[in-house]
Amino acid sequence: MISIGIDPILFTIGSVAVSWHGIFVVLAVIVGILVSLRLGRGAGISRDVIYSTAIWAIPAGIIGARLVHVLDHLDYYTIDPGAIVAIWEGGLSIFGAVLGGTLAGVVYARVSGISVGCLADVVAPGVILAQAVGRIGCAINGDAYGTPTSLPWGFVYTHPNAYAYGIPPSHPAPVYEIFWDLIVFAMIWRLRGRLKPDGSLFLLYLSLYSLGRFFISFVRGDESVIIDGLHQAHIIALLVLAVSMPMLIYGMRRARQRDSG
Repeated sequence: MISIGIDPILFTIGSVAVSWHGIFVVLAVIVGILVSLRLGRGAGISRDVIYSTAIWAIPAGIIGARLVHVLDHLDYYTIDPGAIVAIWEGGLSIFGAVLGGTLAGVVYARVSGISVGCLADVVAPGVILAQAVGRIGCAINGDAYGTPTSLPWGFVYTHPNAYAYGIPPSHPAPVYEIFWDLIVFAMIWRLRGRLKPDGSLFLLYLSLYSLGRFFISFVRGDESVIIDGLHQAHIIALLVLAVSMPMLIYGMRRARQRDSG
């Protein structure tokens, strides 16, 4: 087993605790913006557009992340509704962040008269790389722990402040997701500029991430079962796949027909 004895709290300032998870979330945002800025230059998307998109997408992503988490743990938050706003205590869903940020980005692009597809393709590599960075914080604090395992790479959290403290050796689900995110990043990075029409790269990102997350959720020990052994993340992943894959295939076929015609 692999023992994780790191204190999830990096330091405190008065009554405010700064966690490793919070640090990596901030780093994830920075990474996502920097990658998008680099790709934006080649696509004719200005720095101001990238920054403005971030201003819209980040708060919406936080709201979406919290909302999906709360819905997944509704029994707890029904008893203590005041805890819903306590996001500093943890409890953010990456799926919720992706969906909330995507919705906000689409609205911003529409309002600003910017091509939704072009903007989406520019930010896609940065978003999936940011997800990988953010999951490092989850691996440290144990808030996305896996199901019990006897495999030699199972994680055991030994620090009392860890969310998974006292949990038997478990699958390192955040690490699995980091690896998958990096694979998806490498794939869409190589395909940038090659897929038509605009927006195809972002749809491919959504499809690939959802596919991987669907399987990874089978070894997540912190998610509630909704129906027939499936978690909320399973349901969301299937819904995203049901929308993104047909859109991707239809759009690419239409673009190929136009090129050949």
